[in-house]
Amino acid sequence: MKKFLGVIVSVFMLWSCTNSEIEVLTRVDKLSDFKPTMVLMHPTVANIKTFIELTDNSIFPLSDSVRVLGVYHANGAYNYGLSKDFLEILADERFKLLEIEGELNPENLYVENDCSNAFREIFSNSKGIIFFGGPDMPAATYGKQTNLLTSITDVHRHYVELSFLYHLLGGSQNEDYKPLLESRPDYPIIGICLGMQSMNVATGGTMFQDIPTELYGLQTVEEVLAQEQNAQHRNYHSSFGTDNELTWGHFHQIKFEANSFLDTLNRFVEQFPYVWSSHHQALDALGKGIVPISWSMDGKIIEAVRHSEYPHVLGVQFHPEVPAIYNTEIKIKRIPFEVDSKSYIELYPKHKGEDFHRAFWQRVGKWVNI
Repeated sequence: MKKFLGVIVSVFMLWSCTNSEIEVLTRVDKLSDFKPTMVLMHPTVANIKTFIELTDNSIFPLSDSVRVLGVYHANGAYNYGLSKDFLEILADERFKLLEIEGELNPENLYVENDCSNAFREIFSNSKGIIFFGGPDMPAATYGKQTNLLTSITDVHRHYVELSFLYHLLGGSQNEDYKPLLESRPDYPIIGICLGMQSMNVATGGTMFQDIPTELYGLQTVEEVLAQEQNAQHRNYHSSFGTDNELTWGHFHQIKFEANSFLDTLNRFVEQFPYVWSSHHQALDALGKGIVPISWSMDGKIIEAVRHSEYPHVLGVQFHPEVPAIYNTEIKIKRIPFEVDSKSYIELYPKHKGEDFHRAFWQRVGKWVNI
């Protein structure tokens, strides 16, 4: 996917999973005709731009013929009209949007529901899918009451992504359900931050709703900032509101299980790379098939998971997709009023972090291009 930002033609596709709208699909471009290479859940303008930067710069190496389908629920809180407008200006026929309608709620996510047919159609006509980061999930989706520190801002985004992941992977909610990946076990699914958390919840797992209070016994921002760098998981300096130019990320090291997917990338099992992190929740009880492969340095936080049955299902708690990781011109301000800000690569070159992130996307690209 190279140098397409200057073309001016509009592209847009809407499809609903309700029976009344399927008739419309038969009169316009069918999903089977488009056959997307990658599916992007929650296709915000920022997520689309991130995908473009990763692929245009060969960080995420996909063929030039890649086709990208952005999928979202009609009741999502984000204004996907902004994405539509952006793609109309972008005007590349390799991008389309897919709007899903249908009743979703915590009671019907992990069973056949209004959107099941849409999930099957997307899966059968694509080569891989990415679930991006985002806000806290409703605790009701994993059978818990809501912590006072849990902030829920987009329930329908969570509903559609959790239900889709359940259809793809199955879960302990129904041991008799046959997951979609059983027919295509090599299908790649990448979950980033919230995406990894959603994998766990969709398969029957639960969440710690606040890392500092539940796992470290801390009650204040000052207490969190007094901890060592590797025991912090988001940039809590921003909580003071004194400097609006602070990065939203925090950097800490991670360690790997031996013989896992990640430690094979240039022997990172001994190098403990620094990752870009921003989350206050973490995996608690594990879902069906979810296997930890990376941890925080103190062993309290699961930093990456794989699936026991499907080799190309990978979730990471950190953010390997952030363009600033790969761009030396982007300076990162980590603490208020920092005057000597450096780029990520200046801070963590080669084995300290850069090599690991590049190797991550090279490996995922091989999965998709098979």
